[in-house]
Amino acid sequence: MGHIKPVIGISCGDLNGIGIEIIIKTFSDNRISELCTPVIFASNKAINFYRKSVPEINFNYQSIKEFNRINPRQVNIFNCWEEEVAINPGQLSDIAGKYAVLSLQTAVAALKQKQIDGLVTAPVHKKNIQSPEFSYTGHTPFFKNIFEVKDVAMMMCAGNFRVALLTEHIPVSEIAKHITREAIVSKLQVIHQSLQKDFGIDKPRIAVLGLNPHAGDEGLVGNEEESIIKPAIKEVKNNNMMVIGPYSADAFFARRSYDRFDAVLAMYHDQGLIPFKSLAISEGINYTAGLPIVRTSPDHGVAFDIAGKDKADPTSLTAAVFECIDIINRRMEYEENRKNPLRKMTPSLLANAEDEQIDES
Repeated sequence: MGHIKPVIGISCGDLNGIGIEIIIKTFSDNRISELCTPVIFASNKAINFYRKSVPEINFNYQSIKEFNRINPRQVNIFNCWEEEVAINPGQLSDIAGKYAVLSLQTAVAALKQKQIDGLVTAPVHKKNIQSPEFSYTGHTPFFKNIFEVKDVAMMMCAGNFRVALLTEHIPVSEIAKHITREAIVSKLQVIHQSLQKDFGIDKPRIAVLGLNPHAGDEGLVGNEEESIIKPAIKEVKNNNMMVIGPYSADAFFARRSYDRFDAVLAMYHDQGLIPFKSLAISEGINYTAGLPIVRTSPDHGVAFDIAGKDKADPTSLTAAVFECIDIINRRMEYEENRKNPLRKMTPSLLANAEDEQIDES
């Protein structure tokens, strides 16, 4: 039979966004329930509101309030609240943000108690999730803090095409001061370990993009490459990691150089996400590398403009659920391999092998 079916939690995201609609569309396909046991953190009333707006879809679930009631053969709605909540698709409202956070926090408590094996988060809106109780710009910093890890990496994945970000949601005017040698080394360590443990790649190859046009052009266009990025790459290379760069970002994507690497580290949000979203179309997902738990999400936002209109495409959410299941299974395999002394030899033998030369041009 292979692996036991993992229990995958799904937080509902902004109540006025497309989250619940794409959840209903994804889990109305029974094939996905054969691979995992879904637990959706929301309320029956919220689910039923959106079920009416996707009339052609046959979506059945059972409602639970305790985890020992989970039915592995069905979609489970874990009721995080009972009260009537006003849902106004497409509207930015404090109430919708409050319940998005409640769904997320209930799901995270379940992760910590190991009642679910992984979590897929539907999109939230940065503006209405923030409060004195929840002072985060988004999911990634929240998870980093709540699981008390030193660093995480926001990694967009589509098949073997993976783009990680050094800086995330900060103003462009502040990017340069966040580009430090320590930050780059730390991110590369997180990415390297994740590629081994979560993606099953023994000797990951990672590319690093420059910050400036033409990767600084030998210091003619900015000096971050010479003074910060190159020394960081050298440091991790001495640490037995295969990292190459800095590459000129435009040429790197235009020439499909990413095909030769397991992951790419971009210096800032748009540098990595514009090419990723353009090339990955709807298959892309977002993964938080570096956490003790597995968390994925679709690579799009709340899409207020089409919320409640039965227009939202569930492809990215569906891909995020599949990736969550796959990473859980690969992590288990990685742990198994480490327990088995005969299989332990290969990575250490590989580490001593000569680094394959990679054409720098």
